[in-house]
Order: sequence, then C-alpha cells, then structure tokens
Amino acid sequence: MAKTKWFTAPEEDRSKSENRMKHKLNVHKNTLILIAGIVWAIAGFNIIRIGLIAYRGNLTWWHGLLSAAVFGAFQLFVFGKMVQKHIDRILQYEDERQNFFRFFDTRAYIIMAFMMTLGIGLRVSGVVPNVFIAVFYTGLGASLLLAGVLFIANYIRVIRQSKKSA
Repeated sequence: MAKTKWFTAPEEDRSKSENRMKHKLNVHKNTLILIAGIVWAIAGFNIIRIGLIAYRGNLTWWHGLLSAAVFGAFQLFVFGKMVQKHIDRILQYEDERQNFFRFFDTRAYIIMAFMMTLGIGLRVSGVVPNVFIAVFYTGLGASLLLAGVLFIANYIRVIRQSKKSA
C-alpha cells in the first residue's frame, strides 16, 4: 500500500524543509567570533567560580602564585594560540554565512569534550585534593575567560574594520 502525503513528505518537500532549517542556524561568519568569545567567557567564569569555591579556607599567597603560573602556561601554550588560529580560520571562510556551530572545528570540540570529562572526573572522583582543584581551576578558568575576552575584542575589531571598508 502506498504511503500518503500525510505520513511522509515527498522528497522535494523534505529537502526544502531541511534547507530552511539549515539556513536558520546560519550566521554571518564574523558572528562566529563573537559566539566563540561568549562560549569561552562563560566556561572560564564557571571554572573560576568552581576554583574559588574550592579555595575556601585554603587561599595563601603561594596558592595564588601557583594559580597565576597555571594561567600563564595555559595562556602562552594553549588558549593564546587557539584564539588566533580560530579567528584566522573563521575569517577565511568563503561564504559570508556559516552554520552557528562552526565557531570551532572538530578538533576543538573534541578537546573541549575531553577537558570537560577529565575535569568533572577529577572533581567527582576525589583523586586530587581540593587545593589542587582550587589552584588549577582558578588558573585555567582565568585563561579561558581571557580567551573569551580576546575573541570578543577581535570581533569588535573585525566589525570596525568592515564598517571602515564599506
């Protein structure tokens, strides 16, 4: 028995619907830089919050210095490079409109998932002392937050440049 249109849409209707949905998720490629900034800033703020909560009763100048070292290492070797890499990639897209989720590439999503899994696992397992969580999360979160701020600052720079050239 043949299926009626009520149960399944003909192929052409289905593809039109899928295309409309894809286009609803598209944003100007410059907006991807802003999205990345917001995502990293929120993540950084949340991780700093977890670190500061873990610091309760454990904050010493030495721990603060260690958090600053963690911040510097992540900024120098990871997030500082990552910000520029993603901005360059986004700006090189030929099409002006891109899918909302293209603010990161596949590798960055995998790294983010790994970091989240490892971080949650360390906290929940109790394998590391609370002071380690405090020191590490505060430094890591500050570096993530700065990465978010750098993305947003670059978004503003790109928008200003595009207005000048228009």
